[in-house]
Amino acid sequence: MREIIFDTETTGLDWSGDDRIIELGAVEVENFLPTGRTFQTYVNPGRPVSPDTVRITGITDDDLRDQPTFSHPTVVDAFLEFVGDARLVAHNASFDRGFLNAELGRLGIPAIPEDRWIDTAGMAREKFPGSPASLDALCKRFNIGLESRNFHGALLDSQLLAEVYLELNGGRARALDFGESSARDASGKPHPRASYGPRQRPLTPRLTPDESAAHNAFVEGLGATPLWKRYN
Repeated sequence: MREIIFDTETTGLDWSGDDRIIELGAVEVENFLPTGRTFQTYVNPGRPVSPDTVRITGITDDDLRDQPTFSHPTVVDAFLEFVGDARLVAHNASFDRGFLNAELGRLGIPAIPEDRWIDTAGMAREKFPGSPASLDALCKRFNIGLESRNFHGALLDSQLLAEVYLELNGGRARALDFGESSARDASGKPHPRASYGPRQRPLTPRLTPDESAAHNAFVEGLGATPLWKRYN
């Protein structure tokens, strides 16, 4: 099951007004484990970054001046290609969904529908009712290190969220269960267990001729009726 852990940094909080995305970050996971594929880009928003954003992210207007706009192929096309048809996992997903879909809408690109999004904040509130559900709080709950997080960043937060998402789904033991319980479709229903036939082409032997000869000599030395010869 392929999913994309996703985060944005923005000029402010109002996706329906003048605020814009300034950074996109994403991590690919399969069966809840990161594959090593990531996506990150800064975006020139065409407007000033708010003081609160600078304080939280460390990203300034000067940092963004020479970056591509959202409409540039290295941003929108590259991001949509990275996402493909996977589900998007975000913390407080309505915020990131609002900003992303607003940017897509300005370009005449269809929005990514709500049923393709998973909100980890909602998952955390359901799993731990009454407890803090911020990303920082969940990292502390699951003993996920925050030492490198001096500022919020879209890719770093996506990487942290990938670890949180794994824990919210049962932890590493859950992720390594490749049976029916770990393979689910978009509605949450388990896929039927896959059935695998024999290999169409046998694997190339890794034994060297010398190793094979040594093995045969060893078997010959076991006598006339060893189990090896009886069942080979």
